Amino acid sequence: MAEPFQHFVDDYLAYLYEAHPTSATLDGNHVHDDLLDDLSRTALDSHSGALAGFARRLAAIPAAPLGPSEQVEHKIVKANIESRQFDTDRIRTWERDPHYYGTMLAASLASQAIFTFAPETDRARRLLSKLRQVPRLVQAARDNIKDPPAIFVKTGIDTVRGVVTFIDSDLPRAFAGLDDMHLLADLADASSEATTALQAYAQYLENDVRPKAKASFRLGRERFEKKLELDEGLPYSSERLLEIAERELGRVQEQFRTVAAKLGKGDPLEEWQKAKHSHPAPGTLITTVREQVQALRVFLERSGVVAVPNGDDVHVAASPEFLRWSTASIWMPGPFESRQTKSTYYLTDVLRSWPPERQAEHLRDLNLPTLWSISMHEVFPGHFLHFQHLRTVESKVRRTTMLAPTSYVEGWAHYAEQMMVEAGFGKGDVAVQLGQLAESLVRLARLVVGIKLHADDWSVEQGVRFFQNEAYLEESHARREAERGTFDPGYVVYAAGKLMLLKLRQDWQDKQGGKPSLRAFHDAFLSQGAAPFWALRALMLGGHADDVLE
Repeated sequence: MAEPFQHFVDDYLAYLYEAHPTSATLDGNHVHDDLLDDLSRTALDSHSGALAGFARRLAAIPAAPLGPSEQVEHKIVKANIESRQFDTDRIRTWERDPHYYGTMLAASLASQAIFTFAPETDRARRLLSKLRQVPRLVQAARDNIKDPPAIFVKTGIDTVRGVVTFIDSDLPRAFAGLDDMHLLADLADASSEATTALQAYAQYLENDVRPKAKASFRLGRERFEKKLELDEGLPYSSERLLEIAERELGRVQEQFRTVAAKLGKGDPLEEWQKAKHSHPAPGTLITTVREQVQALRVFLERSGVVAVPNGDDVHVAASPEFLRWSTASIWMPGPFESRQTKSTYYLTDVLRSWPPERQAEHLRDLNLPTLWSISMHEVFPGHFLHFQHLRTVESKVRRTTMLAPTSYVEGWAHYAEQMMVEAGFGKGDVAVQLGQLAESLVRLARLVVGIKLHADDWSVEQGVRFFQNEAYLEESHARREAERGTFDPGYVVYAAGKLMLLKLRQDWQDKQGGKPSLRAFHDAFLSQGAAPFWALRALMLGGHADDVLE
């Protein structure tokens, strides 16, 4: 007799939490908060074997006797197992990318510093345990990384050095209220040992690995397409995805020019360049964005376009050193968090040490029209609001972030930018609409560049020029985007996720007959929880999951 499906789900999630304690913490599970992920080769081989075992167990559970929702979830879990197997055995990020180790460590340490889900002393002890495991993680990185691409080494060095700064500067500030002298002394010793290991590794990467790094960053067409199919439920060829991306890019560029022309009588792109000079002054970015977040929340509450659950407000703060590679990001407690904990929206302001030209360029990319879209994406009604709804979903499969596709998470946040303009936010303010279209161009350019980098033969420099010419970015921003595409091929699904969501909305509205409100669609969509779009179509439209994108 086959084991119950929900029993299998419980076992599988418990295993994922144990194997990936950093992700477990971010999901709201704190059983393994004192552990770093074990990325030794022995642990990776064990992980590969465990996934094969779960695949066999799931295959032994027939889907036909399950209810309609569980039948869909059976397929979701199967796809997740296969995706993890493919990533471990074929993509092999753990073997190619030093940045992978740095970002995992940064997230693991930061989760204990940023979130207050336990008393300060408890979190400090967990942090102490993690710091003592840093030399083991560094040794795993030394042992595992084989012939990495030069761009991966560059980002890896920057990330590792950012973590050192985080340990030296940000952690002491985060635990400034700690008064246990023995614990403080232990933390100081462990921090010193950890930073020594990390600094030595960064030096090793710089002096020994970087001069010999000749490998290609490219996944290649077969692996790129398979990754998108398994991770995101996108069973399309690179050629077809590129056709869709270029079609949408041309359409949005035309919209952009039409709207930009309303700003003045000059060339539309020249008018946009003028608009980009409307930005916060150096040092005022955080204050400006706090005001934006409040205005967005008020609009949503008054318009009723989507439910705004009661909960903690969002704290807006300057990005810590290890996150300064990202212009904006939000850190939220996980969907299984049992205690209310503040969420933090980080933004990267200029540094006073930067030359004036660099400061001006950075702030032009954080112009007020674009900032509105970024805040919509990250907070209201993007990621923050989305996670507030996710916490109310009953299904474990569709509540956990461990199984959530990026196209679902980022697709909603990117869709939220356009939806707010559709709903009337900033009505009469052409600049707000232009900022939304500018962000859409960046996401569509990511889709094109990501495909060209990994399934074709584009260089990073070609990607930089594309972002400059087709998404109208400053050179430094264009370079960050093109370089990110090498180590984060999944960034192509921001635009794809939005397009899949818009298609689902249209098909759902057609099925309802008449013109149901946006609120009705959003309620239906958000109640389903995290799932690939083929699964959401099955759950919301019934029947088989037809074409998700075209």
